[in-house]
Parts: sequence; structure tokens; C-alpha cells
Amino acid sequence: MKNTCMAILVSLGFIATGFAQEISKNAIGLRLGDSDGFGAEVSYQRAIGDNNRLEFDLGWRDGSDYDGFKLAGLYHWVWNIEGGFNWYAGPGLGFGAYSFDHYHGRKDSDAFVFLAGNIGIEYSFDFPLLLSLDFRPELGFGNSDFDNNDLDFDIGLGVRYQF
Repeated sequence: MKNTCMAILVSLGFIATGFAQEISKNAIGLRLGDSDGFGAEVSYQRAIGDNNRLEFDLGWRDGSDYDGFKLAGLYHWVWNIEGGFNWYAGPGLGFGAYSFDHYHGRKDSDAFVFLAGNIGIEYSFDFPLLLSLDFRPELGFGNSDFDNNDLDFDIGLGVRYQF
């Protein structure tokens, strides 16, 4: 009887640990970055395993003298900390384009690619809400010196609906 009780407790422990490490199959929402990047981005995450996922972020800006977009794709390894807390890290890449009108009539435009890394922490609530805070360094490559041929550090707050 004692061995049966111990086997049941160990089995329940493995089951609870397995459920605690699962990540949502899909999540969609916003990633609110700093103003050095593109600011708010539409963000989609897709699980590709028990602890791996892809993330796609689309940011755009439209103003009287500036238009641009940026698309990032990232691969995440996800590790459970405790309960609904996870931390994640992974590489990524992306591309973008912009157009800038100077006040004296000159126009600059460029397309660029970038390499990225991502590390963050997230909390998955009991209802379908996922909050995250991440740090994303990006190394850009483009034809001009306008904000894409350097190393940029972006910090973002993510708010996503899980389904």
C-alpha cells in the first residue's frame, strides 16, 4: 500500500510538472517597445513543440515626414521557472524599409535587414492572457546611416491573448 501511494504521488508530480511547462499553441497581441525601435508592434507566437515557439512581430510608423515598417521573426526556447512564470531566449532576423522627408525637400529611403537576439520573462494567467517583458538587441545592415547600421537595444512589454 505504501509503494502504491508513493507511485501515485510521483506520477502526479510528473503530470503537474509536465502541464506547468506547456506553452500556448497560439498567442496574438501587442509588443510595446521603446521609441528607438518602431514602438508598438503586432505580435504573433506559434508553438512548435513543448518548449519551443516562433514569434513574428510587425511594426510600422506613419507620420507627416516618416513612413516605415519592420518585420521580425524569432525562435524561442522556453523554460518554466515556477507556476505560470517562464523565461525564454533565442535568435532571430528581420527586414524593414523606411522613407523620411526632410524639411528642405530632400527625401531618404532605405531597406535593411537585421540580426536579433531575444531574452525575456513571461507570466501566463489562468485565463488566456500572457504578459511578457523582453530585451532584444538588433544589429542592422542597410545602405545608409539612418538608424539601421548599428546595434540597437529594444526593451518591450508584450500583452497577448492565448488560444
